[in-house]
Amino acid sequence: MAAWALLALLALLAVAPAAAGGMLSFASYYGDHMVLQKKPSGAVVWGHGKLGAMVTVTLSEASGLIIMEKTAQVKGPSGTWTTVLDPMDRGGPYALMAEQGLENVTLRDIYFGDVWLCSGQSNMAMTVLQVANASQELAAAARYPYVRVFAAAPARSDVELEDLEQIDLPWSIPTAENLGHGNFTYFSAVCWLLGRSLYEALGSPIGLVEVAWGGTPIEAWSSRRVLQACGLPEDTGSTSPPQHLSGPQTPSVLWNAMIHPLLNMTLRGVAWYQGEANAFLNTDQYNCTFPELIADWRRAFHTGSAGQTEPLLPFGFVQLSTYRRWSADDGFARLRWHQTADLGLVPNARMPSTFMAVAMDLGDEHSPYGSIHPRDKQNVAHRLLLGARAVAYGDKDVVFQGPYPTRAILEVTKGLLNVTYSQELICHQRDAQAFEVCCSSQASPCQWLPAPVVAVGSRMVTLALSGCRTLVLGLRYAWAEWPCEYQACPLYNPQGLPAPPFLLDTLPAGNAAGGRELLLLPSSIN
Repeated sequence: MAAWALLALLALLAVAPAAAGGMLSFASYYGDHMVLQKKPSGAVVWGHGKLGAMVTVTLSEASGLIIMEKTAQVKGPSGTWTTVLDPMDRGGPYALMAEQGLENVTLRDIYFGDVWLCSGQSNMAMTVLQVANASQELAAAARYPYVRVFAAAPARSDVELEDLEQIDLPWSIPTAENLGHGNFTYFSAVCWLLGRSLYEALGSPIGLVEVAWGGTPIEAWSSRRVLQACGLPEDTGSTSPPQHLSGPQTPSVLWNAMIHPLLNMTLRGVAWYQGEANAFLNTDQYNCTFPELIADWRRAFHTGSAGQTEPLLPFGFVQLSTYRRWSADDGFARLRWHQTADLGLVPNARMPSTFMAVAMDLGDEHSPYGSIHPRDKQNVAHRLLLGARAVAYGDKDVVFQGPYPTRAILEVTKGLLNVTYSQELICHQRDAQAFEVCCSSQASPCQWLPAPVVAVGSRMVTLALSGCRTLVLGLRYAWAEWPCEYQACPLYNPQGLPAPPFLLDTLPAGNAAGGRELLLLPSSIN
């Protein structure tokens, strides 16, 4: 070819994509070192290109051997292409190449494994640098090269975005530097410790995607569909209590900018640590907003991934820890209850395929980041891991819930209440304030009275009903902002999991051996 012709061709190639506005690229959150979802699901791959062009996507081994080839057309209005890879076994490394005409983009060191999304507010954003034993945790990063990490930058938008606007940490192999970049930046300690533990338990590569922003209420992470379903304003108008919401607290702005762009991604599960902001905002709507958010995210990820993310995407969350030791405010207690849709345990009928890490016994009054940010994220992640293994991975031998009351017998003449639990009990502390009862002789609203623990048996707690010898109308446990000292709540199971807090109505159910049977029903605060 003549020199001038070659120069002309090179010039044409240089300007043609720009002129067409169709430079080939993968979407922002695809990159070297990433983990794509393994089988039984197929991983969705998408990107941007020249409108109308055909894009060929090729997956190949490190040797160059092509494993599969897919084609997709670039469609409008924004010029995107999407394809679904055939389900792949775990492993790697692979190269993923997209070609459009004479353009091509290649991603390298790609693995197939399980992809988990981690979202929430500042307790999710706390980095590995900030946790207990941080130096040891950071030093251990190099032992987990197959747990890959990615962090979206905090962003908000008034409209739903198609792709992320900014990335804090592109897909990376973990190092002490990128796991401990700084305070409340990246990488999330809860997310990392959960992912690391999943890798140890499963032996499969794990991809972790962090999307978190401190101080944000659930409304900001909710689509307008969720807000409408729960009767909440879709703007910064009326809230309960009245507050002016702005910036990242504005309804739907984080859904728009940080979650909506990710919907095409095939996921294995979600981990969520949020709720502190809602202990002071729309608290008693959380029993609607949280189950609705879960259901809405599931529908959106299932649809966005062309059905590859399962409809009942496993969703784990952390029940609120503690904040102010002597506070009489019950916002935290109410929020913990609402995190279970007012049913006490998950999974339940309103929240299927969910799991919960109880954290009210992990308070940290002397945390340098404020007592609302406990440093023990290892126990949080361990409790999440148990739930993930049981609920997401179907391990029926894993105990992942703490003990919960199933029956109560009132011994009227003795003034005692015998509460039977679902599991064997280990008593760490006979706290005189942990259990409280509501008596029928009192006017509404109920004035709760302490019911001191008299005895703890294998599966039974006996409570003294001092000043409450008539019919008991309600029973609650650990109903306080700071219910117990570190790892010293009254009741645990042999596996070390704390009994969760509860709020129960007690209804007469006839006579039983030793007294009157009381039916225990979850109570509604509203």
